[in-house]
Order: sequence, then C-alpha cells, then structure tokens
Amino acid sequence: MSYPDPTYFGTGDVLARYRPADTPPELPRPGGAASSLATGATAGGRFGLYRWDMGPEPAGAGAHYHRTFSESFFVVSGVVRLFDGNEWVDGRAGDFLYVPEGGLHGFRNESGEEASLLILFAPGAPREAYFEGLVAIAEGRWKPSEDELQAFFVEHDNIYV
Repeated sequence: MSYPDPTYFGTGDVLARYRPADTPPELPRPGGAASSLATGATAGGRFGLYRWDMGPEPAGAGAHYHRTFSESFFVVSGVVRLFDGNEWVDGRAGDFLYVPEGGLHGFRNESGEEASLLILFAPGAPREAYFEGLVAIAEGRWKPSEDELQAFFVEHDNIYV
C-alpha cells in the first residue's frame, strides 16, 4: 500500500478547523447528545466523525450493516456493548471496533451509567439527516409508519437484520 495521489499542490494554506471541547452538541437528544466533529461535507467527503454521548438509560443501535461506507467505533468513556457480527462484547474506554462495508455491527449502552464513543464513517456519508431523523423520532416530533421508517433506513443505508 502506498500514499494516495496528491490532491493539494499549493505551498501551505490555513485550512484547519478547530472545535473546542465546550462547543455545544449539534444534536441534543433525549438521554444524550451527538456532536458533529467533522461531517462528510466539512471533510471533503473523505470521512465523517461524530461523538455520541449516551445517558444511563439503555440506548443504541441493534444489528445492522451499511453497503456504502465503513464504520469505526472508539469508546471514550463508560461501557458500550459492541456487536462485531458474532457476539456482543463490553467495550470500555480505549476499545476500538472497525466494521467494513457489509459488516454486521451494533452498539448499545446497557450499563446504567453514562457512556461516550466516537463514530467514524468513511467515506464521509451525509449522516446528519439520519441522526436528525432519529432525534425527531425519539422526541416524538416525527411518528413514521412502518413503511416510512423502512424507507428512512434504506435512504440512509442502514439495513437492520
């Protein structure tokens, strides 16, 4: 494996984007919050990075897969149940799970304590609308029919099994 072909041919520009730790989350939601650290759009489609903070009540995603992007999870704090396609394991601070396209996976906080993880998508899928839809459902602002919910999942490349 080698470095990819260059995409920048200048002599150095001020392009970095700093996000202080105390920046309010873009998606406060019942029982936690999601912070868009780098969206697919801000990262030029290369990746998307989000911090998913969960409250002590059980929450997360059941077993599913994606056809168009890989997903990685890094447990920042607490205990997060991670599904690697074979079994659910208790992920603790510092644990990491990589899931290529098509790989079954899931995550849940069932610990009764707060937990936080980083979620990385590559390439940078436009996950913001998906997360916003989940918040709307959780808050009761959107009550989709079963068909609407399935269409929502398909639109956002979330195939639940």
